[in-house]
Amino acid sequence: MSLSDFFTPVDVTRIIPGQGYNPNQMGSKLEVYVYEFPDLEEQKPDVVIIGVQDDRNATGNTGCALGPDYIREKLYRLYQGSYDTKIYDLGNIRQGASVSDTYFALKTAVSTLIKLDIVPVIIGGGQDLTYAQYLAYEDMEQRVDLVVVDSRFDLDEVADMEETDATTSASYLNKIFLYEPNYLFNFSNLGYQTYFVSQESLRVMDTLFFDVHRLGELTGHINVTEPIIRNASMLSFDIGAIRSSDAAGNANATPNGFYGEEACQICRYAGFNDKLSSIGFYEFNPAYDSNGQTAMLVAEMIWYFIDGFYNRKQDFPLQPKSQYLVYKTTLKHDEHEIVFVKSKKSDRWWMQVPYPTGGSMNERYHLVPCRYEDYTTAVSGEMPDLWWRTYQKLV
Repeated sequence: MSLSDFFTPVDVTRIIPGQGYNPNQMGSKLEVYVYEFPDLEEQKPDVVIIGVQDDRNATGNTGCALGPDYIREKLYRLYQGSYDTKIYDLGNIRQGASVSDTYFALKTAVSTLIKLDIVPVIIGGGQDLTYAQYLAYEDMEQRVDLVVVDSRFDLDEVADMEETDATTSASYLNKIFLYEPNYLFNFSNLGYQTYFVSQESLRVMDTLFFDVHRLGELTGHINVTEPIIRNASMLSFDIGAIRSSDAAGNANATPNGFYGEEACQICRYAGFNDKLSSIGFYEFNPAYDSNGQTAMLVAEMIWYFIDGFYNRKQDFPLQPKSQYLVYKTTLKHDEHEIVFVKSKKSDRWWMQVPYPTGGSMNERYHLVPCRYEDYTTAVSGEMPDLWWRTYQKLV
């Protein structure tokens, strides 16, 4: 089966403005699947855009399957940054006979692209598609660090569904956490709102040593998200995590959430992450986007991701050693020595967390992105919380 079998071409007649595009607009720079599906192995784009037209398991947000072309219309009108791009738009994954068929198509597409060292940007559909995005990593048998931007933990039970094992946008994390074989090393949530989250769910996150961050913790301090995002293999962004005044195009939009500029900064951090190999933007519903503001914001978020991607520093893994500074700190009572590494190219920090005895045959330590504040905490003699939580996951 060819990858092209899953896709339908972009209907550019619905997108292109009457006067066409300026030579520097994205619409002139993108290679778009209109007539012939590209040979990706031969042409090797850096980034590809994938629309998904399936919202059957989008809880309370029917209509988000129509989102991809509305986002494209806005994205194509934006101007390219100060770099040369090689970006392809592969069109839309058609809705399968069943939701599982759509999952299979998306999983296959994302897996194929990652193996070709091409970064897929997924737009449209419900956030349950994150499950298919995650399954794409199964074939590679590599550990996955998942970051989700969401106002809720999507761990709800699905008792009202005909299929008790159904994957919905409100419960897909259950499927990811319980999936076997388990390749999930770490899960991070950015922007949860406490009144939308049960205390039981918070206890689950704490028990599993996952990283969850309240909206109030991040508001006005969006730079705190950078090392968290830098640790991600994949990222899933629920548009409902943005406040309704900035992004009303979602049936589940709420008054509080990230500001539009904060969402764009998160996406730039994601693009800047050398390790990140796929990103998805889900739950945009054009039925609630009367003036096109949300479609424009999502387009700008994608633009910022692309901007970050083309400004990557390639400073992970940490080679050559001459490009890094190493700092060693000793905690109170000399019980532990913690080693920090700082990149000369980007001024970004990492922390070495040793594997327990027998934990890894090939590596002595796990390198986790951190902040300068983690270093100052260690210098003061205290154990950084990030070090302890990471060590517990390695045990």
